[in-house]
Amino acid sequence: MVGSDRPIFVLGCPRSGTTLVQVMLHSHPRLAVPPENRFLLPAYRRRLRFGNLEEPANRKAVAKFLLRRGKRFRDLGIDRRETIARIVQGPPTLGSAIGIVLQAYAERFDRPRWGDKRPHYTHYIDVLMRLFPDAQIVHVIRDPRDCVASLKRMPWWKRSSYHAVSVWAEAIDYVGRASRRWPGVVVPLSYERLAADPESELRALCAALGEDYEPAMVEPERVAPVAVPERKHWHSYTHVGPTTGRIGRWREGLEPWEVALCETMLGGRMQALGYELTGAGRPGPEHVLRYAGVRAERRLRHRARTLEDVWLRLREPNPVAALLTSGQRASAEREEVVK
Repeated sequence: MVGSDRPIFVLGCPRSGTTLVQVMLHSHPRLAVPPENRFLLPAYRRRLRFGNLEEPANRKAVAKFLLRRGKRFRDLGIDRRETIARIVQGPPTLGSAIGIVLQAYAERFDRPRWGDKRPHYTHYIDVLMRLFPDAQIVHVIRDPRDCVASLKRMPWWKRSSYHAVSVWAEAIDYVGRASRRWPGVVVPLSYERLAADPESELRALCAALGEDYEPAMVEPERVAPVAVPERKHWHSYTHVGPTTGRIGRWREGLEPWEVALCETMLGGRMQALGYELTGAGRPGPEHVLRYAGVRAERRLRHRARTLEDVWLRLREPNPVAALLTSGQRASAEREEVVK
């Protein structure tokens, strides 16, 4: 099979297995997916501050922002000066600048195809598609009860279980809308099936991504020391490979009211995805009200971000779409024809 050059983005509810999938993809000899770098969305939000990217000085400003020194830049292991120069010499779009950084990371491993991973991208698929119109999206789906139980154990999770339940619902809903808007772009991947039968699931994933399956993908622990920073000890499971041992741990990690909240508020979505309910009943009214308040608050915040982005799009001095791959250039040509 002739491999594709489309960028790949891995996303899903936090603690759904996105890091495991990142490392599995990075185990493929044609693919490179770096650790979470978190520069894409901040750069997109600040895009107006960079000015007209037809000006080399403004492209340099973007490059310096993307390649700010720190632990996340060190995780990439790329040459800062050389990458800045490539961005300055590259196409005058924000997506191109971001893509060049990810491309440089892929070249570090002699891989022709690049991608990125961040669970929070579930809220920003429209942004990903604006920046990379030929993107493919891998959506990792896990039992929400296990996601909530796992989030409770994380040192960086500072919010309540009400937020955790809502985050899972948002991931399913937002990615579902994206699947309808961009048919064929989103590739769903079940964490439970991947853990139980990694080879079969990875063969199907590779076929959807336009790649040949590689046996090394079922042994992500071989590349985990490179693909996952050591300081992220909560991803230690990537160093031992896929296992079913983490399925159903919610039975010990959740309070009865949390199980009831998940199954009451997410039951329809869960059953549609093949997850069995325990019949835990309804949570108390105080839990229902608090969850409703969290959901309303999060929806308002998302709506505000969306409206702000609509306003910013009206003021953009340049197109934002990357012009690095064959698909991206073809998309830009179609846009010109339409104009």
